[in-house]
Amino acid sequence: MVSAIDQEVRILIVTPKAGQIATGNRCSAEQWVKVFRDLGHEVEVKGVGDRMTEGCDVLVALNARRIPGVIQEFKDENRDGRVVVVLTGTDIYPEVGDQALVTMRSADRLVALQPKALEQVPDEMREKTRVIVQSASPIEMSREGDFFEVAVVGHFRKVKDPLRTARAVRLLPSASKVRVRQAGGVLEERYEVLIREEVAENGRYECLGEVKSKEAGELIAGSDLLVLSSHSEGAGRVIGEAIACGTPVLSTRIDGVMGLLGEDYPGYFPVGDTEALAGLIGRAESDEDFYQELKTACAKVASLFSPETEQKAWQKMLDELTDEQSS
Repeated sequence: MVSAIDQEVRILIVTPKAGQIATGNRCSAEQWVKVFRDLGHEVEVKGVGDRMTEGCDVLVALNARRIPGVIQEFKDENRDGRVVVVLTGTDIYPEVGDQALVTMRSADRLVALQPKALEQVPDEMREKTRVIVQSASPIEMSREGDFFEVAVVGHFRKVKDPLRTARAVRLLPSASKVRVRQAGGVLEERYEVLIREEVAENGRYECLGEVKSKEAGELIAGSDLLVLSSHSEGAGRVIGEAIACGTPVLSTRIDGVMGLLGEDYPGYFPVGDTEALAGLIGRAESDEDFYQELKTACAKVASLFSPETEQKAWQKMLDELTDEQSS
């Protein structure tokens, strides 16, 4: 762990509100609260629309597209405060929108959550952009049992293509021992019916609904494989969680994952390609050499997700901002 610093920074994190479901933004905010407190800083979390706190040194705002007015409100209450905008998936994929651009221009620093996200940042803003990969800690879980367990973790909405894995395992041979266990809340109502139909018709599929972060981590750690089937991601949080636990990954070939696992990772499949995904799952179950190839490739990038690496990156940026304030 990085040692606590001499100069305390008062940090305000602002994230879009999203009802009762713990979204990725909220989980990220909770993670950074711990990071900043471990570094010796004071931190508070608020939602868009809440009154800004006076006396803050740094604003960390998630989702450039959904925080209109937040930066100006912060500046009104904290004239010398510095602004950090964290770029989420909808900010930069498929392209940077007009609202996100306005917010990005007004920030003192931008944070990209994986290296390939830099390719989406306009040239004139790259100098103020820092890459900070979200860390993950290992969870020890037994993987003994009769099934080849496949985990899917993510809320049910179109961009996640959430039922792709369930449909893929329908194509596996009858002798396969694959079982899919999926965790996530329903963010789009149409999935209520689709989930019920899938559970009723697919004996290899179980939907756990929304679970707490600890339970999601245990699901990943206790599985033989994690599948991410999204159309796009800013930087799939579950990728780091799986790698920290030694659970190999299959994923769509998208920038938000390739920025973490690399261009040549052997476990990619095309977006929406059920047959290709089924082939990879079947191969991971039946071909020990391929399964070990996945594990080895994941292990090679494990250091990216070290908590100490994340702490150092945040502290370095906070030091830069503090120096600017005092100059």
